[in-house]
Amino acid sequence: MELDEVVYQDDYGAVSVMSERVSGLASSIYREFERLIKSYDEEVVKELMPLVVNVLENLDSVLTENQEHEVELELLKEDNEQLITQYEREKALRKQAEE
Repeated sequence: MELDEVVYQDDYGAVSVMSERVSGLASSIYREFERLIKSYDEEVVKELMPLVVNVLENLDSVLTENQEHEVELELLKEDNEQLITQYEREKALRKQAEE
């Protein structure tokens, strides 16, 4: 686990690691909430805070899925390149055998 990641626990008890990107957003939002609480009262953010936390957790989940899809896409691109190379090689061999 990297030092710039935040660990959180969801409603089901599963422990997850929040990405650096989402953690930065969460820190900024938290500072803004603190400012609002100092200026007005905690009642101002009482209903909003759980919604924001949920949005941040969902954002983190989507970012993680996206990274997984990007890795899968790169692997598929490499497989495709290998198949194209193999196809071209076999095509050349077949043409050579016909001649």
